Amino acid sequence: MPPQEASPSPETAADRVAENWRRVVDAVGDAAIAAGRDPSSITIVGVSKYVDAATTRLLVAAGCRDLGESRPQSLWSKAAEIREPHLRWHLIGHLQRNKVRRTLPVVTLIHSIDSVRLADAVHAEAEASGRVVRGLVEVNISGDEAKHGFAPEAVLEALEQISRLPHLQIQGLMAMAAERGDLAAAQRNFEDLRLLRDRLAERGLPQNISLGELSMGMSGDFAEAIAAGATIVRIGSRLFEGIDGSR
Repeated sequence: MPPQEASPSPETAADRVAENWRRVVDAVGDAAIAAGRDPSSITIVGVSKYVDAATTRLLVAAGCRDLGESRPQSLWSKAAEIREPHLRWHLIGHLQRNKVRRTLPVVTLIHSIDSVRLADAVHAEAEASGRVVRGLVEVNISGDEAKHGFAPEAVLEALEQISRLPHLQIQGLMAMAAERGDLAAAQRNFEDLRLLRDRLAERGLPQNISLGELSMGMSGDFAEAIAAGATIVRIGSRLFEGIDGSR
């Protein structure tokens, strides 16, 4: 019976995460250059939902300054454990209205403003606490029934309503590619989001609405997203390859 491979030691795990981070940074840079873009124009959000706080710290030590969590509870707990002055936390998953109050003091950017009711709740809490919250409007660009987000044809009306909320500053759009489909289909979804953004921008935007950010692309399709115009890519599994306990 062959011997079982031992779990990586803390030093080996740190080295592995650091190497994964370097490879992702290089791959994102290569994709940007191939698309005729400046690599510095793209933010890599390290999606830490796959690992515990200790392993997340290794990613921060490797140089990642933007971390994304899908569940508000995980965001709260990790942000309480990992206190780095230059760290920015992103909520990339669905946010229920009853979790808004605990989320706002922690988060730098909410990627998932997926209803006007949620926007109202975020604004009310932001106003009560005297802050302005940054967010992205989530668009169900693929039409998948299981996904959250506005239908593309509903985004304009949503932005018009959200523009009346001065404590919520929309800075762009977020979307995910269809769950079923190849990379060519993913790129079409990403291009559709960029074209939607361009059409909306051409109409003129209220003062607290900016569509400069496009959050799209994950570990398996970030190159296609960058080619289509992504400014934020959300990468998780590639950063933790070879780490015991990652999922």
